[in-house]
Amino acid sequence: MPRPRPRPAPDGGSGESRRLSPLMITVIVLGALVVALVIASEVWTKYLWTDQLGFTDVLLTRWVTQAILFAVGFVVFAVPLFLSLRMAYTRRPVYPPVTREQEALEQFRAAVDPLRRGLTFGAPIVIGAFGGLALSRRWQDVQLFLHPQDFGQTDPIFGNDISFYVFTLPVIDVLVSFGQFVLLVAIVGALIGHFVYGGVSWGQESGLEVTRSARRHLGVLAAIYVLLLGAGHWFQRYDLLTASHTRFEGASYADVHAILPAQTILAIAAIVVAALFVVWIFRSDWRIPAIGAGLMILSTLAVGNLYPWAIQQFQVQPNERALEQTYIQHNIDATRTAFDLDDVKEVPYAASTDATSGALREDASTTAQIRLMDPNVISPTFEQREANRRYWGFDDVLSVDRYEIDGELQDTVIGVRELRPDKFGLSDRSWVDQHITYTHGYGTAAAHGNRRNSDGEPSFLQSGVPGEGALGEYEERVYFGRHSPDYSIVGAPEGTEPQEFDYQQGSTDDEQGGEQVYNTFEGDGGPSVGGFFNQLLYAIKFRDPNIVISNYLNEESQILYDRNPQHRVREVAPFLSLDSQMYPAVVDDEMVWVVDGYTTTTEYPYAQSVDLDQTVNDSQTDPNSTASDRERSANYMRNSVKATVNAFDGSVTLYTWDTEDPILKAWSEVFPDALQPASEISAELMSHMRYPADYFKAQREILATYHVTDADDFFTQQDFWQVPPDPTVPAPTNPDGTTGDQAPQPPMYLTMQMPEEETPRFTLSSSFIPSEGQNVLTGFLAVDSETGSTAGNPADSYGNMTLLVLPASNPVNGPGQVQATFNAEPNVSQALNLLQQGASEVINGNLLTLPVGEGLLYVQPVYLQSSQTGGGTQYPLLQMVLVSFGDRIGFAPTLDEALDLVFGGDSGASAGDAEVTDTDAPSGTADAETGEGSVDEGGAAEDEAPADDDGGQDAPAASGSAQERLDQALTDMDTAVEASETAMSEGDWAAYGQAQDDLADALNRAVEANQELDGTGTTAPSDGGEG
Repeated sequence: MPRPRPRPAPDGGSGESRRLSPLMITVIVLGALVVALVIASEVWTKYLWTDQLGFTDVLLTRWVTQAILFAVGFVVFAVPLFLSLRMAYTRRPVYPPVTREQEALEQFRAAVDPLRRGLTFGAPIVIGAFGGLALSRRWQDVQLFLHPQDFGQTDPIFGNDISFYVFTLPVIDVLVSFGQFVLLVAIVGALIGHFVYGGVSWGQESGLEVTRSARRHLGVLAAIYVLLLGAGHWFQRYDLLTASHTRFEGASYADVHAILPAQTILAIAAIVVAALFVVWIFRSDWRIPAIGAGLMILSTLAVGNLYPWAIQQFQVQPNERALEQTYIQHNIDATRTAFDLDDVKEVPYAASTDATSGALREDASTTAQIRLMDPNVISPTFEQREANRRYWGFDDVLSVDRYEIDGELQDTVIGVRELRPDKFGLSDRSWVDQHITYTHGYGTAAAHGNRRNSDGEPSFLQSGVPGEGALGEYEERVYFGRHSPDYSIVGAPEGTEPQEFDYQQGSTDDEQGGEQVYNTFEGDGGPSVGGFFNQLLYAIKFRDPNIVISNYLNEESQILYDRNPQHRVREVAPFLSLDSQMYPAVVDDEMVWVVDGYTTTTEYPYAQSVDLDQTVNDSQTDPNSTASDRERSANYMRNSVKATVNAFDGSVTLYTWDTEDPILKAWSEVFPDALQPASEISAELMSHMRYPADYFKAQREILATYHVTDADDFFTQQDFWQVPPDPTVPAPTNPDGTTGDQAPQPPMYLTMQMPEEETPRFTLSSSFIPSEGQNVLTGFLAVDSETGSTAGNPADSYGNMTLLVLPASNPVNGPGQVQATFNAEPNVSQALNLLQQGASEVINGNLLTLPVGEGLLYVQPVYLQSSQTGGGTQYPLLQMVLVSFGDRIGFAPTLDEALDLVFGGDSGASAGDAEVTDTDAPSGTADAETGEGSVDEGGAAEDEAPADDDGGQDAPAASGSAQERLDQALTDMDTAVEASETAMSEGDWAAYGQAQDDLADALNRAVEANQELDGTGTTAPSDGGEG
């Protein structure tokens, strides 16, 4: 055997170190300074922003936690690999065996040796950095782990409190998986090091040879790694309680009776295998670790996979319905608890379809509040009538709230007049205009939800700039909103001439009108940029040197940025998922944005998960929402926090809402100063809180399935429901040209009186249809959204949820069938088609569903708007109302008339638009089954005089053929629409009103002539019509 050769010592090198030149030192210093400034432009400005809001403790707690976790992760990941590499080198054999294989490695060693030190330190540093970053991202899990709270509920398999799964198990799983990865990397590093330096060798003659040092090193690492594998198997037993299956989530029969014991066996087997690796340390028989590895693999395959598969195939599947009942019941109970549905009141509701006269007398308070103004449709109307200036605008989707008007709470549609850079090209203007002059919006516009003006416009209760109306005086300037510019610089010393444009008195034309009013921001809304250092940092942050060089900045200047209310709440409460719908409220002489926050988890045992992104998406989901970073899924959810953001100064307040939520209790310990008790909510603010829409959407998604509470019925899936598609919104077209699925119908905020309740309440509601089969109504879900007006205490009935369950024996049309009936009814379609033959476009408003008259009433407002683009006067006006109850349909200019048409001439109640009578639009009613019915010609209001010769157009005499009269009527409709647009553009509202009357008259004549052409004869007054 050849004599081993001693390994030459590595050449440490020699020579004098060269000094860095002054230029190189200067470059390094300047580079370090630039890097420091760039980092400071993010880190220090983040601190300034958070400090200005008063949430420094949240930021510092987060940073400190992440820093500690990064350090721990770095050490845990880097040190084992470093020690393995170092030990493989320092414990290398002095005389490595000389074989042909080793001689081939000698050249490789020589080439690698100069890089050894770099690799020994560099590889662990890189791995450590990745490990530190990965662990630092789990800072929320770690904080919850350190502040656990009891749920007071136990899982049905192990009997552990739910807190173990929510707070403890996630961190244990992370530590075990990270530990396994660290040990695996260390083992790989050790193997490579020992192989390169001779600790492990392989020869055709000598076979596998491992030195004692290498054997001890690898044996210890392998033993620890296998023990960690065993720990993983042990804790995976608890993870079975959130396992996903075809029918439900949670441990199934096979999980409990096969996988759970298998995981226990594998955990014990891991201990045995680890012991074999320890034995190998003292005995140099390579077969020992081979036996251990083989035993582990064989156990995993046979016990961990084959046995559970056999149980599922040969025991469970033939008897699945019986064997899975217990576990399905666990899933049902846990899911309803996790989504706070244990107390849902289910009421059998055999809906009447008999539309008898006076049927709504007991529901007069509900019919008076039926909302006709669709917040998803009338934003362009708000824009045209109330934007006031082209640089202001309203959200595409307005908000629904309630305000006390004349001593009574009334449903209100409200929008905020925000600065809209996207609409008037602010980015094309000068830097001063973008960031100094145009800084804020101004006030709100609000309209009655249940009323309209005679021309179909909203009946505004708050309007104008400065605002006047029922909302009273309040701070109207809106510096913080959904559409605010990226940043504005505000503030100036007292006595300085104001630079911020406030509003213009007089005409809405920018080139005419009264004096332009300017303002100086006097709040505390952003960090100071009065000093050079902060100006420099923000110039770097926004990549805008003007912040440093502009003369418009002064010692009182503040910079307002990150102005979206949802973003501000997310930054100061990173532990919350946010509702996609924030809404404005005028309270306590100021305007605030209300943002609902949720605590969620995916770790609640046996509870079913929902995809929140998919669940909250419906036909009217706001595309501008910034809450899309919510948890993608959850199997536990609570509306734990109500947040407000002041629209003037951006201040954020977080109120504890669900004081019983264990997750919120944990975060309250983590951030003791961040949350305010609900007792701090003022009476006025409390009156504008409401049940959040996204929370309700998640609950209705669960109830569509989990209204079935019997495990056997649940297994058959025969009574599962779904949220109906929104029939008012067309289905999208896929890229391949096929028609996609319609989005679900959104829930509706309405004031209504539910069956068995004594008074109407502000309610959020939705309906259900079968998951498969006919579009008939199977359920109606409503939650009490009325919080009351007591400071610090929501009303006792708030959150009470009622589910009306309709019997299959008495089917009631679902929303899709009702919309189809509306569209197919001859008189309705005839009138709408005639409108579209003119220069008008018909827009169907939201289809409302209300349980009144011992049945279900559908109400849909119908809007008209000019179909001629240009001129900026396109906006919808409410012209007609469609109503359906049972098989009867009403179609009239007002809801009050339409209800009378359906209910035998007298519904027994008055709608909110009962006083609107000055209209000539046609009305009608029909039987949905036969299609027979009539159209009412309508007429002028009794208190209105007919137009004189000088006002409006003269109607042609009722002579000539029916076709001639129809052509003339259509021509007159076009003329009236053009006159409306001209009057609107000139601000001549008297002429505009006359043009609308002419349009209604022309429509009536067109309907009459068209009916004569179709052979239907002259129209007869429909029951209940004004005639």
